Amino acid sequence: MKIHFNIVFCLLFIGIAAYAQDDPKKAKVDIESGYLEIRPELPDAAIYTKDETGQVYIVHEGVEMWCDQAYVYLKDNFVKAYGNVKINQADTVTLNSKYAEYNGNTQFAFASGDVLFKDPKTTLKTDTLYFDRIKQQAYYRTGGTVRDTASTLTSRIGRYYATSKKYQFLSDVVIKNPDYTVNSPQLDFYSETGGAYLYGPSTIKNKNSTVYCDRGYYDTRAKTGHFVKNARVDYENRILYGDSIYFDQNKSFASATNNIKVLDTVNKSIIRGHYAEVFREKDSVFITKRAVAVTLRDQDSIYVHADTLQVTGKPENRIIKGFYRARMFKRGLEGEQPTSGKCDSIFVDQKTGITKLLRNPVLWSGENQMTGDTIHILSDTKTEKLDTLKVFNNAFLIQKDSAGYNQVKGERLIGLFTNNELDTVNVHKNAEVIYFSRNDKEELVGINNTLSSDIQMYLESQQITGIRFLKKVDGKLYPPSQFPENARILPGFNWRGEERLKKVEDLFKGKPIPILPKIKGIQLPEDEGAFFEDVPDDELEIPEQSKLKAKDLQNREDDPKPLTRETDSIVNDSIRKPPDIKKEEQQASKEK
Repeated sequence: MKIHFNIVFCLLFIGIAAYAQDDPKKAKVDIESGYLEIRPELPDAAIYTKDETGQVYIVHEGVEMWCDQAYVYLKDNFVKAYGNVKINQADTVTLNSKYAEYNGNTQFAFASGDVLFKDPKTTLKTDTLYFDRIKQQAYYRTGGTVRDTASTLTSRIGRYYATSKKYQFLSDVVIKNPDYTVNSPQLDFYSETGGAYLYGPSTIKNKNSTVYCDRGYYDTRAKTGHFVKNARVDYENRILYGDSIYFDQNKSFASATNNIKVLDTVNKSIIRGHYAEVFREKDSVFITKRAVAVTLRDQDSIYVHADTLQVTGKPENRIIKGFYRARMFKRGLEGEQPTSGKCDSIFVDQKTGITKLLRNPVLWSGENQMTGDTIHILSDTKTEKLDTLKVFNNAFLIQKDSAGYNQVKGERLIGLFTNNELDTVNVHKNAEVIYFSRNDKEELVGINNTLSSDIQMYLESQQITGIRFLKKVDGKLYPPSQFPENARILPGFNWRGEERLKKVEDLFKGKPIPILPKIKGIQLPEDEGAFFEDVPDDELEIPEQSKLKAKDLQNREDDPKPLTRETDSIVNDSIRKPPDIKKEEQQASKEK
């Protein structure tokens, strides 16, 4: 075998030496083994064929090539390889194909037919592949499939960067994994880590959720990710929005930061804030930083705010809990007065229609202020209207009058609503009243101060129009002049009218606007230029014997171009203003 190589070396030595003198810096391809054949019809080619010792073996500046047959054009420093071709570059990449070309002058390789391109972690399968050893980049544009330890990635166009172990996929990019599917118009995949950067409208779907984003990072092996720019996560009955979203598929967990919104598609409610955590398997949402829940009921919106909100339970058993400085507000329909309240903690059971105001509660229904140790508001789950009000222990109702305050107190208070307006109030056990009685002309005729076992009051348009005493103990109607000023206030009186919520914005009255953290965006990749150099056809170094034509080594106008920092930009480290709370009602109605 060595004799064959020496013979051809001698025969071609003169021509080779002459060519080498033209460009002494360019190393020649070296044929280490193979059966040599010289054909008269191919005077410029040395044909090597595998023999009993093995395949044809060729080396050139750190690259090794094996094949069943090779046409070596020594003058052009060019090789055409046929049959079971294998090209190996140190320990970095390996290329297998049915056919390959290698240009020793440009260190450019072309492969076609069942191409397999491997790095230490992945395998690329395609029909046609270009490999530029100078740039250390591989490229295909006829569709390819990459397999790594966890997933299969497909795209119409792909580019591999050997130095960074990165694939850049363009056009119809899909990652398929037994546990999820990723779709994106542009995706950068790092084969060593399994990290994928998503650019453009992208989705990650699994059996329980779908992630949407225009910019994001996803660890395809750990199944965790970080998403920005139009990011959201869709669950079966919830949708999570936010400026920045973290997602962990293994734990069924997601968190969102800044301008977040959780839409409950079953219960027609929206929760807003600036930090949220969603635990899907626990059916739990935790939200802070200006947290407010908006629920659509009877064509009206009910707002619940607290320093921290927690929503738990299946859709049919949804419970909202608010902790610390809780507030609620119901605007009321046209012609109705608003209902609002404050307390330390609040509890809302959407299935039973009960709202509990706990610890130092106060409730305003129209002009009526009610306080007690605990307040319960019950709604009719069918009509979604207010039904009953219950105040437990130290119940106290106050209504402002031009001459003072109408007051009634007792151990327990039961109020009844008609069309969301309080029309009947029953006060039980040790009840006492101070009431400024007026005639039809609204003239003050006396002040009623009475003790009774139970008191029943009637209201119209939220104003007291009548009082009924059950088991009256003591009391009478005093002329105003005979009832001293210091006796016109019952023990336990505490007027909190200045705290009353009169509009939605009052939910946050007295509370500082939260300082939002700066969101670090995900930048687009740097522009690394096109794979093919933009040079005239006549300047391309294409050997005459190559199957490639000038058009094969040119960038195509109709091929999609990657988004880069030079072609687009993302506004990073920005602080967006909190949403306009006035629009919550319209948002709840539109997104129900």
